Amino acid sequence: MRGSAGGAHPAYGEVMRITHLGHACLLVEIAGERILIDPGSFTEGFEDLRDLSAIIVTHQHPDHLDEDRFESLVRANPGARVLTDPGSTDVLARLGVEGEVHDGDTRIGAVTITPVGETHALIHEEIARIPNVGVVLRADGEPSLFHPGDALDQDPGEVDVVAFPLNAPWALSRDTTGFLRRLNPPAAIPIHDGLLSENGRTIYLAQADAMGGPRTRVHDLAGRGVVEFGQ
Repeated sequence: MRGSAGGAHPAYGEVMRITHLGHACLLVEIAGERILIDPGSFTEGFEDLRDLSAIIVTHQHPDHLDEDRFESLVRANPGARVLTDPGSTDVLARLGVEGEVHDGDTRIGAVTITPVGETHALIHEEIARIPNVGVVLRADGEPSLFHPGDALDQDPGEVDVVAFPLNAPWALSRDTTGFLRRLNPPAAIPIHDGLLSENGRTIYLAQADAMGGPRTRVHDLAGRGVVEFGQ
């Protein structure tokens, strides 16, 4: 597994391209498809994206589903399928958007999207837990990606790239590093970092890099634009 930024764009089938747009939001270009995950309120600019193949929502919290901009995003991408967890369909319905609950493998072109997990991590005993469905994206000849949403207990199977929450009200640093150790992917990319100061982010990144999976290399994509991951 390698990660690089910039340079010539190899042909489809050789690389997956990931853009960290901010917080938990990723644009994944895989097997000729453009798939957006978790366009939330902490992320700027996603509403300007066009030619999306799919828009995925892992759960209904505003930092993963921005109700103010979501409808316009869907309207600007009429060919995009909207895949959601069971709890977000009512939210989308209020916006006039019909979402598909992805409770089994979904094919988008040559990409297979597999739902992983069911429930959001515990924030507090007095806060009701909601559905949270992470996703694995796979296509022949390209790396696979796992985005967990807001949970650390899922089992995505063998994956090449794991997006991991760097900081959250529901997670301790040892939870995050334990998650990376358990999955031990070749590559990991930090997400869910919108609550951190620059100094705090540096500390969390250093802990993830030093105490995560023994074979895992952490790639910080923040502010780097499109980054390519190849087999």
